[in-house]
Amino acid sequence: MLECLIATEEGALPLQAVTPDALDLWLAGLPTATAAFLRASGFAAKAQELRLLPGPEGLAGAVLGLGADPILAASPWAYGALPFSLPEGTAWRLQGAPDAVAATLGWCLGAYRFAGLKSRQGRQPARLAAPPGSDAAQQQAAAIQAGRDLINTPANLLGPAELAAAVQRLAAAQGAAFELIAGAALEQGFPAIHAVGQGSPRAPQVAVLRWEGAADGPLVALCGKGVCFDTGGLDLKPAGAMLRMKKDMGGAAAMIAAAEMLMRAQAPIRLLLLVGAVENSVSGAAFRPMDVIRTRKGLTVEIGNTDAEGRLVLADLLAFAGEHAPDLILDAATLTGAARVALGPDLPALFSNDSELAQSIHCAGQVVHDAVWQLPLVKNYVSWLDSPVADLNNVSTKPMAGAVIAALFLQHFVPNDVRWAHFDLYAWNDQTRPGRPEGGEIHAARAIAHAVAKLATGQANPGR
Repeated sequence: MLECLIATEEGALPLQAVTPDALDLWLAGLPTATAAFLRASGFAAKAQELRLLPGPEGLAGAVLGLGADPILAASPWAYGALPFSLPEGTAWRLQGAPDAVAATLGWCLGAYRFAGLKSRQGRQPARLAAPPGSDAAQQQAAAIQAGRDLINTPANLLGPAELAAAVQRLAAAQGAAFELIAGAALEQGFPAIHAVGQGSPRAPQVAVLRWEGAADGPLVALCGKGVCFDTGGLDLKPAGAMLRMKKDMGGAAAMIAAAEMLMRAQAPIRLLLLVGAVENSVSGAAFRPMDVIRTRKGLTVEIGNTDAEGRLVLADLLAFAGEHAPDLILDAATLTGAARVALGPDLPALFSNDSELAQSIHCAGQVVHDAVWQLPLVKNYVSWLDSPVADLNNVSTKPMAGAVIAALFLQHFVPNDVRWAHFDLYAWNDQTRPGRPEGGEIHAARAIAHAVAKLATGQANPGR
């Protein structure tokens, strides 16, 4: 059980959640003095509005406003500010929540802080008595917290070896098989990943996790871009753009989290998790603009820009995944600034070669409050990747549709008969909001886990 939760309601104070339309009725059932106190304080049950209730021994309870929007009231974010808004050292039992499971998830996500490197312990969150039936929410929160830790860990402490080790720990915890591909085997079998990482003294690695939840279940391949730090290579990023590049392994962190959720939930699938762990550095050994490199699939790629390295990492992973005849391939990456311009930091771009799959993932995201938004694979833009000296260029010379171009590049490495979805995500919170503290964030993992679990049981629309 997570530290922000307790197993029993014994000794926990009541925390009432209430909407504006139910406020008058709820106030009518309170002791006269308590109701008068809330009315005098102007409590209107607005979203995130919190009041502590006095009692004869000091603190008697609290009330949380949910606001008038029923969707937001049932979301995890309605409860995400509570762990650090309620007094430190207190424990609470939740009452009146439209969705106690979502409330538990929001509480746990809001209780997260990355503080493992500080010499002094920070303020501890208030704790919640875990409601019955909230095990799945606890498991998801644990996976997201672990993924956030990976993203927030400084790059000097988390390189390719450490990221691969995180996959190995997950495999051991879930009884999955683990394989590490490095050295000559990686140079030969994953030449594009080798090219990206050859400029760093920290050698690239590919971490492979295999898990059989159901021997006859569909094979789902998850591929994650794990660039532990991205300087941009010889096409060097400006200093300001490099500040957050420890998060460039956010796609890998999201896929690790999704894999953990699926395995903990005992989803009826076979799982193949692939993480390309690499560092894009500057040195005399770094790959260069206009180099031509080979990929695992055999296609050659001219390097139009060394800062478009994530798609090279995924290219080899997608080809490897395709060799295993999967039923489904999903990949995630902090790939393009163009996706952020189009959709902002909180909404990952989704691309897919299968409209039913895309709709299923979209619906799943709406259900679990982990939204994604589909962008098109515009076939007319494929020629923008043409190269005079290789099969493909890794970038387009046109300064438009950057996220679409990246997805079209990746599609070259996916078998035509395999359903595929690509997530272009940000993996970061620029500021602290309820349930979403500033720093690393795991986007799309809950939507992926929900959609995959439903699709594996034959439910085409995970929203039902």
